[in-house]
Amino acid sequence: MTAPGKVLENHTVLVRDGRIADLLPTSVARERYTATVLIERPAHLLMPGMVNAAAPLSGSGAMHGTGELQDGGRVQDGALLRIAGLLSSGTTCVCSTGHFPQVTARIAAEQGLRAVIGMPIADPREYLTRALELRDEYLGHPLISTAFAPQAAASLSDEILLRVATLAAELDAAVVTLLHESAGAVKASVHRHGMRPLERFEALGLLTPALTAQGMVAIDEMDLARAERGGIAAAVCPTQAGLGGGGGAALWGRSSPLRLGLGSSLEEAGVSVDLWKELRLFAIQIAGPSTLAERAFRALHAVTSGAAAAFGLDGEIGRLQSGMWADLCCIDLQGPAMQGGSSRPMVDATDGIGGTDAAAHARMTQLVFDGGRDIVSDVWVSGRHLINQRAFTRLDWNALASRIGDAGNATINEGAP
Repeated sequence: MTAPGKVLENHTVLVRDGRIADLLPTSVARERYTATVLIERPAHLLMPGMVNAAAPLSGSGAMHGTGELQDGGRVQDGALLRIAGLLSSGTTCVCSTGHFPQVTARIAAEQGLRAVIGMPIADPREYLTRALELRDEYLGHPLISTAFAPQAAASLSDEILLRVATLAAELDAAVVTLLHESAGAVKASVHRHGMRPLERFEALGLLTPALTAQGMVAIDEMDLARAERGGIAAAVCPTQAGLGGGGGAALWGRSSPLRLGLGSSLEEAGVSVDLWKELRLFAIQIAGPSTLAERAFRALHAVTSGAAAAFGLDGEIGRLQSGMWADLCCIDLQGPAMQGGSSRPMVDATDGIGGTDAAAHARMTQLVFDGGRDIVSDVWVSGRHLINQRAFTRLDWNALASRIGDAGNATINEGAP
């Protein structure tokens, strides 16, 4: 699958120096190239790796309470646990805006995961100093990019946000923050500043293409028009944010020039890093597309090329195309979820399309509505094989699982009478 809606059969992807060098029919590839390493997956679908537009890596997950996060080892293991979940579900790039950005950036780089690391900004000026230091450390890194990440924007002073706007413009830097994530957040902004969040960001010079607004559910027609004028990107989390409320579903279903990505968690306390359920819910709830196939393609776009564009990475990842980084996800088409007997009827999936296109549309529809992490067999980031037939090649899962178990037992023992 080179892009949502376009499926090529019996093709080969040639990878050189971490990037896609060629994409061509397998019969031609065998004649034209001699591979140093040949990986064959004849009953599989190769697609761009998914991009999770919101999944903080520093959360405690299910194993620790937030009060234990000051322990550096536990922060590291919490990040490793989430990275394991991301990779095993086919995600090759994540935007993490949680705490401990230095730790999460280092671990993501060590594990070969592509990441946009949000640098937390709050009112104390030292936040900006630390953010600039982290940005300098990873400037030009092949896997890690950074973005200013104002925390609780409604509570931040205009002075701090104006400084962020100035730095973002001077440094050509990205900005990622929660906006319009709930009706309560909108009311808080109006109460404190007399303006809705997007209106305030526009007045402060932050409503530009450099901004990715996470949340964006409690929006109305005027909010969407303002966002489109500014050229911002948006990242929504259908499950956690409740896309069905606040008018978000109807607005995101229509055609819009906004770059749109899907995320799995708006808060560090959220434990999910799995985009499959977000895909499914988004495809079900959005208004506009008339067929299941159209809904499936819209959802797939939002977790591949659309999400990549939301972070300015659409020239690097999100499509299977020569020159792009080889961030790839391989799907086992022989798994139970991809066979007949789907839990969802395939009626209206192809809208009368015939031949191979109909089969491809039906396959993509099944992928979105029935797929899950159990159908992911292989994952590559920059051509590095990080998941090989469902096994980690770099991350030491056994050691991590052992430490998690020991930490859980220790917590129980400490609390025992």
